[in-house]
Amino acid sequence: MALDSIQEIFDRMESSGIPFWRVVLETDMEERQVTEETSLEKMRATWQAMLESVESYEGARRSVSGLVGGDGERMRQYAATGQALCGPYLQEVIATALCVGESNACMRKIVAAPTAGACGVLPAVLVPLYQAGQVTEEALLEGLYVSAGIGAVVSHRACIAGASGGCQAEIGTASAMAAGALTAIRGGSGAQIGHAAAMALKNLMGLICDPVAGLVEVPCVKRNVIGAVNAVSCADMALAGIESRIPVDQVIDCMGDVGRRLPVEFRETALGGLAVTPFGQTVKEQMEQKA
Repeated sequence: MALDSIQEIFDRMESSGIPFWRVVLETDMEERQVTEETSLEKMRATWQAMLESVESYEGARRSVSGLVGGDGERMRQYAATGQALCGPYLQEVIATALCVGESNACMRKIVAAPTAGACGVLPAVLVPLYQAGQVTEEALLEGLYVSAGIGAVVSHRACIAGASGGCQAEIGTASAMAAGALTAIRGGSGAQIGHAAAMALKNLMGLICDPVAGLVEVPCVKRNVIGAVNAVSCADMALAGIESRIPVDQVIDCMGDVGRRLPVEFRETALGGLAVTPFGQTVKEQMEQKA
């Protein structure tokens, strides 16, 4: 999607008098030479796949390594006891992020938003709102266009792959996308969408990618939770009128620069970080023996 900056989106919003999501929709139509109906149908199919990734979760399923599975169900059972510190929405955000992240590790159908490793963030913040009847499908689709626009700009100006920029590029970008989507759904302005995305990305700046045994399981699944909860807090801050002092495009550029400077050991190679802890090395050896 040909979007070079968030500022470009702001400028088109002002010149055309249309909302953020509409700029992204029209850009998609221009880029792919499709009708509005075709673009909307593709986004609706994406949403349905995202919803299905949550609803088809099976708590009994485990990944091949045995490291991942069942935590989404454990979180829901804990929430049902009434002892959770978080309120009902955040409880479900946490559980959903775990469910979808686990489903990816267990080779179930997910939506890479923007990557498979960060697939739990967007559904974690959106699906609970939808299931609780707090948002319409139409509003959700608009929010997804907002998230797509943010993801497209990050991809163009920086990176979205852990191998290129560390986990900040995956979970960080997903969190920015989710924060922007939530802000839009709650009626936030274009500027507030930008502030939410900037704050979300700043909060996860420098996060390394260090998958144990090279698997997108540990610590990846639980980082989806952090990305989702971060998105909620940043959306609320933006909607409260709190601003990012650093403009969103500058934050994106900074993230790209930090990613390029990360040592190769911290960019999905499993040669550093948690991957080289004694536990991580033990798992690696076990997986090599199974191969």
